[in-house]
Amino acid sequence: MDYEQIFDALSKKPNKIIFSSQADKAYKYKKTVVSKTHIKGKDAYQIESFTDKQAFHENVDADRLKSVVEELFPDNYRQINVFCEEGEYDFKCSKKGKLLSNFHRAKGGESKTKISNSNNEYSNKSVNSNYDISDKNNDNINKITYDNNSIIHKDEASLSHNRKKKYLLPEGTVIPPLVDLGIFTKEGKIVKSMYGKYRQINRFLELVEDVVKDYPSKDMHIVDFGCGKSYLTFILYYYLVEIKGYNVHMTGLDLKEDVIEKCNETANKYNYENLRFKLGDINGYSPDYKVDMIVTLHACDTATDYALYNAINWNVGIIMSVPCCQKEVNSMIATDDLSILTKHGIIKERISALMTDTIRSNVLEYCGYKSQILEFVDYDSSPKNLLIRAVKRKHELPAEKKREIKKEIDNLCEEFHIKQTLYDKIMERIQ
Repeated sequence: MDYEQIFDALSKKPNKIIFSSQADKAYKYKKTVVSKTHIKGKDAYQIESFTDKQAFHENVDADRLKSVVEELFPDNYRQINVFCEEGEYDFKCSKKGKLLSNFHRAKGGESKTKISNSNNEYSNKSVNSNYDISDKNNDNINKITYDNNSIIHKDEASLSHNRKKKYLLPEGTVIPPLVDLGIFTKEGKIVKSMYGKYRQINRFLELVEDVVKDYPSKDMHIVDFGCGKSYLTFILYYYLVEIKGYNVHMTGLDLKEDVIEKCNETANKYNYENLRFKLGDINGYSPDYKVDMIVTLHACDTATDYALYNAINWNVGIIMSVPCCQKEVNSMIATDDLSILTKHGIIKERISALMTDTIRSNVLEYCGYKSQILEFVDYDSSPKNLLIRAVKRKHELPAEKKREIKKEIDNLCEEFHIKQTLYDKIMERIQ
């Protein structure tokens, strides 16, 4: 690909670049938007990459703009729109690999469109230069109006590094758990070094919000298995009670007596009347009330399975589980036909973790849940970044579908010699 024309457009210090028209449908980002910003007094660019439901951000120096284009075009996207003060450059890669380009001059002068291919053949024709450019598919992209060779932004804050995104826990609100965590200052401002943790917490709440909004009751009993120091437990309670107005009774369960004592002291300090912590084992806990939701965050190895087992037995409506340390399958996994997947320790470990969570998700489907495996945090933040979210279905799956799910699980276990797992116990219990 000859990038000379594109690099010429980049030399004009564009305010925005939009990559679209996926070249590779397997590429996880549907669209990427690069916006001019300022970091520490220097020109820079914010890269915003969009999946169907998420947006991921990265900041790069202005001198890296060319390498960003080379990485994304044309392997991942076939179209680039470059917006400069003088107008818009439109570059497309044809199916035969030819570069096609257009230029729309901003209002206030003669307008020309250039159409070229990789042989640099041009033709000129006039176009109407009075136009607005907006991204109709994403509200986060600000509308740009070209007028008299200048750009008027609907929201000038789009050029600021501190552009605000709407979070469920907004900055400026004094939230005691976030202050104690060191994520917020006492005035409710985000501590810069904790911004990643702040996004992770909001991401978890978004995943919860997405399912509780359709739950038939605002009176909820929640159990947090293996709660540990319970930072996220306190924040979840705060969000549901203080922000959403739910009537929540929440119990945190852990095996460490000193941790339980400390958590109860903290709950009293916050005046969280219906949040209590108890000493107990996940496997032996038996509530005297109907449980609406269970939460397990990094419950180690089979502790996650026992939590899911209890949830199934109690007919819990919502399950939010972030698994950790899936060692049971790793200790027994073996295969004759696919030994290439198990001969290297690190690969075997990761394959085992993925298989464990795949079995868990499908067992939940078999037991009447709509189950999803979602990315909880970016992999760079933590390799333990998957969350199993399951919601009880209103109607039972057809018997044929259940048989199909069970057959798929059995085939996987047979192929890799996976036996004596908690999966067997769950299936024995529910059949």
